[in-house]
Amino acid sequence: MTKFRDKKVITIPDMKTTFIPAILVITVIAACSKSSTGGGGGAPLDCSTVPKSWSANVEPIIQSSCNLAGCHSTGSMNGPGPLTNYNQVFNARAPIRAAVANGTMPKNSSLSSSQRNSILCWIDSGAPNN
Repeated sequence: MTKFRDKKVITIPDMKTTFIPAILVITVIAACSKSSTGGGGGAPLDCSTVPKSWSANVEPIIQSSCNLAGCHSTGSMNGPGPLTNYNQVFNARAPIRAAVANGTMPKNSSLSSSQRNSILCWIDSGAPNN
């Protein structure tokens, strides 16, 4: 629709040109965000009953799901680099927590909720070497 005022043409966008892009942006944002308990916008994670031992709980998950050829094995340049021992995992705990909480890691597989919670709670408890 066009209106004339003082010989200047003012164009008022129709509803389609503003509403449809806005809906698309909202849809993309919603599709790209994953809601997950304890880090992705869901209910807070209750770590009071979750095992948080590096050697008994977290290290086996890291070794079987992360320390793999093409992922985070020795010499890896992916993400935080290799995740082959406690020190490397401890130093990368923030990006590991974010990736596990939002479900982007591990690639090509997924963690059970128990595995996921063990990693998140271990990091949230200070990532002790126990």
